Amino acid sequence: MTPAAAACAIGLGSNLGDSVDILDRAIDQLVATPHIHHIQVAHYYRTKPVGGPPHQPDYLNSAAIFTTSRSPWQLLEILQSIENQAGRTRIVRWGARTLDLDLLIYGAWDIDSPHLQVPHPRMADRAFVLRPLAEIAGTWDCGGQTVQQLLSGVDCSDVVLHC
Repeated sequence: MTPAAAACAIGLGSNLGDSVDILDRAIDQLVATPHIHHIQVAHYYRTKPVGGPPHQPDYLNSAAIFTTSRSPWQLLEILQSIENQAGRTRIVRWGARTLDLDLLIYGAWDIDSPHLQVPHPRMADRAFVLRPLAEIAGTWDCGGQTVQQLLSGVDCSDVVLHC
């Protein structure tokens, strides 16, 4: 069952190709997607890679919030389709990528399935997710703490506003 309009948050990242253009195009595709409304996008932040293979280029990260009447699984399919259109390949886990779109929050839903976990299980530990998300949804609740409270518990020294 899907609520009439669930408030959602996604994380966006890119570290291959023209990351600004890739992120801009992904946002344009979201804006053009039926049943996705009221999109707000945070600034872009340059960040060091976290985990994954060594010697990756820096990432450009952001976050977006919106409402949708799509189910979480439909939304995941849309996000993966946008990634694929941007040339995303899934060869190396946490490797460099043209585009990464992660569903972070879907209303008050808790989902723990093999293909989808919401809220995103590593969101609370990742400054590159929390910093842009706090910019547009700092008061949102994430398991008893706001995004801003979660942000205050992580080191943001490697998350730099991209000019």
